[in-house]
Amino acid sequence: MSHVRAQFMLILLSLALPGCRRAAPVNFQVAEPEPSAFTGAKAGELRDVVGVKLCWCPAGKFTMGSPPDEPDRRLDEDPVEVTLSRGFWMGKYEVTQGQWKRFIGLLPSALTAELPEGDDYPLGNVTFAEAEAFCRKLTELGRKSEDLPRGWEFRLPTEAQWEYACRAGTTTATAFGDKLGSKQANVKNVPYNGGEEGPALGKAAKVGSYPANAWGLHDMHGNVVEWCRDWYHAKLPGGEDPDLYDGKAAATANRDGTFSRSRRGSAWTDNAWASRSALRQRFEPERALRPHRFPRRGGAAIGASSVGTASAGWT
Repeated sequence: MSHVRAQFMLILLSLALPGCRRAAPVNFQVAEPEPSAFTGAKAGELRDVVGVKLCWCPAGKFTMGSPPDEPDRRLDEDPVEVTLSRGFWMGKYEVTQGQWKRFIGLLPSALTAELPEGDDYPLGNVTFAEAEAFCRKLTELGRKSEDLPRGWEFRLPTEAQWEYACRAGTTTATAFGDKLGSKQANVKNVPYNGGEEGPALGKAAKVGSYPANAWGLHDMHGNVVEWCRDWYHAKLPGGEDPDLYDGKAAATANRDGTFSRSRRGSAWTDNAWASRSALRQRFEPERALRPHRFPRRGGAAIGASSVGTASAGWT
């Protein structure tokens, strides 16, 4: 798929033994084990750290991946149960060009007609290393201003954190239900699973132009793709607080022998099926994602986790 959002479509047929039923997907919140003045009190609570708006994602347990009967699911989405033992903050919006210029300086690459210039537009064409450098800068500034307590850092989200934040308590194919169209997300006007047709911009939109999910996060579906911190593994990691940042040794190799980091979300260049919450993508970290998000979306998506757990989003 174009724009570094590569999406692959594999259809799985699942056979179950007679009399056996697959467990229903779960998604529920649990109490924060060590609440503090910096942790949120409820899902979607807002906080501002060095001018970056963040939404609280509480500790919880959820089914990561997709059920075998979800339309257009792919082979690498086999469901696993994940426990996130601590809550984390996620960027309310995709990282913007204005934020990059404010904290770093010159944009990392040239803009195009599809990725227009503007402080409220998502950042794009960013490598994994550049996304991480942005997170380190935010951590430095947050601690200097005392907005960010010791023990917390800005970083890219794990795949598990990203999907949990995207779902925002849902177990459906998207945060808006089992259908999706271009009125709900900046994608092509090719709706998913009977979704409503609508306009297709054919380019990136200003962050926050489309509806937020139940936790106040915008553009988790569509607009730009986002980096995650994990090395890509064909099998989803389950268990408690899965984090494959240092998991290159067991990562799934690309056809040319290289390895990729995971990416999530989708872009304006994609059909709506590619915006499903469980849809996974991969990309070599040294290559620049064209409109993506970082830690937490858009060119970049970011967040804050207790060291940790803060996430950010980039595209």
